[in-house]
Amino acid sequence: MRLNQKEIEALIPHSGTMSLLNEVIVWDEDHIICLANSHRSKHNPLRNENALSPVCGVEYAAQAMAVHRALSKSDPHEEPHPGYLASIKNLDLMVSRLDDIVSDLVIEAKFLMRDKEFLVYQFRVLSEDLGLLSGRAIIYVKGNFIN
Repeated sequence: MRLNQKEIEALIPHSGTMSLLNEVIVWDEDHIICLANSHRSKHNPLRNENALSPVCGVEYAAQAMAVHRALSKSDPHEEPHPGYLASIKNLDLMVSRLDDIVSDLVIEAKFLMRDKEFLVYQFRVLSEDLGLLSGRAIIYVKGNFIN
């Protein structure tokens, strides 16, 4: 099932220019793949001194994880508990900036594990076949998440 930007915004707490993802290409219970082109926008709120650091790719990945979590909940009417980025491990930045990447970003997040309060995802951000960044995220979930 593909989702557009409006459908994505309905699932996450971000809106306007802070909603970075344009489309969900594919997802299942274990992973999600999204597209984004906001890295090229001069109005991207994450820009600093007219550049977009590759570290900002973590926010793109975090939004993909938030969408995945919302799509994966067992009760579609259940209000999700807030999730907070608790830790990034093994962050590998392979470019010096994102705003000069010409093609769309492909954001992949793979769900690795969960317990009562934490979710773990492996993520990577690519452009065509070029790896831009990758890492592992630990998300703290306030409230009970276990089904």
